Amino acid sequence: MGNPGKRYRNTRHNLGYRVVESFFRFTGAKKPFHLRHSCCAAAVYRSQQFLLVQPLTFMNLSGRAAAELMRRYRLAPGQLIVIHDDLDLPPGRIRIRDSGSSGGHHGVQSIIDSVGTAGFLRLRIGIGKPVSGDAAAYVLEVPPPGERELLDNAVERAVEALAVLLEQGPEEAMNRFNRSS
Repeated sequence: MGNPGKRYRNTRHNLGYRVVESFFRFTGAKKPFHLRHSCCAAAVYRSQQFLLVQPLTFMNLSGRAAAELMRRYRLAPGQLIVIHDDLDLPPGRIRIRDSGSSGGHHGVQSIIDSVGTAGFLRLRIGIGKPVSGDAAAYVLEVPPPGERELLDNAVERAVEALAVLLEQGPEEAMNRFNRSS
């Protein structure tokens, strides 16, 4: 997940977009195409076919894109992997969950509300909490250089985690990537 547009490109809130872009390059995915609420690319990794998707809605309306994809391609919620930033994890830490609440993340809540279940995979990338001030402003900031390096490394680990998720499944991915990092 992320927010469309150049203004948001390098913000904390757009880590999901960055992972999708990196995985696009990693897999050599096909030319992107647009649906009403998302930009998609068909990809194959180790004989697994899947879609890489960036919602074209703003973060808090991501459920529109998820619901459109699930209807159009007749997907079950368990086939969905949502990649997003997480205030409750330290900067650069990644965690994989197979279901659960939104944890206060409005984009995740939008998906839960739109697809009618919380039973989908999440790959969470920690951004930490602001020392002071508004969390909404914090997630829309470009992080300072030291933190940016942590987040760049987290994007690389998230690409590795996606590869493990697709090749070996959620349990193996959780075992490998949910440890302290």
